[in-house]
Amino acid sequence: MSVLRDNWDLIHKGFVETLWLTLWCGVVALVLGTLLAACRVSPVPPLRWFGTAYVNIIRNTPLTLLMFFVALGFPKLDIKFDYFTFAVIAVGGYTAAFICEAVRSGINTVPLGQAEAARSLGMTFGQTLSLVVLPQALRAVIPPIGSLLIAMVRNSAIAGAFNVDELFGVNSTLVENGENVLWVFLWIAVGYLTITLTLSAVFALLEKKLAVAR
Repeated sequence: MSVLRDNWDLIHKGFVETLWLTLWCGVVALVLGTLLAACRVSPVPPLRWFGTAYVNIIRNTPLTLLMFFVALGFPKLDIKFDYFTFAVIAVGGYTAAFICEAVRSGINTVPLGQAEAARSLGMTFGQTLSLVVLPQALRAVIPPIGSLLIAMVRNSAIAGAFNVDELFGVNSTLVENGENVLWVFLWIAVGYLTITLTLSAVFALLEKKLAVAR
């Protein structure tokens, strides 16, 4: 308990920073992932090619390598942000590739006849996708999206290696300061568990409320 008591301000700051990192990475992943899924089912070939290329490249690239590329490569291109923003870009962009495939699998569960009916009423592809297909597709993939976002929380720990003061970064600082390693790991793990279990409960509730009748 002394580790928590003596370092409460630092651990609390790391916990809050992890919450913000999770929030922004989640927003980037969900928005970009949905847009990529739309590209992958688009009738426009260049959009399909772009979506396919992005997913195949990012899914097969280690997150650590992607984080190094963003944090160290972008400044070489005169794209300069703080490391928190770089972490959001890397982790959010990485997770988006997996969100894309989850959403696309949901789109494939929607009967083709519904899209054809919408098009026969004069709706454009964008209107059909946003008003008819996506609302049903997203309801069908709540569990896998929840699992991906929980994995994203764990992946966000990589930001701690780039001077982002989230929980893993705080962990390294406390260990370097000579605190008891086991107790430090325990309290940092409790912080991550609090976030992931809360996310799990939220998505379980969403799944229950928005379950698709089968």
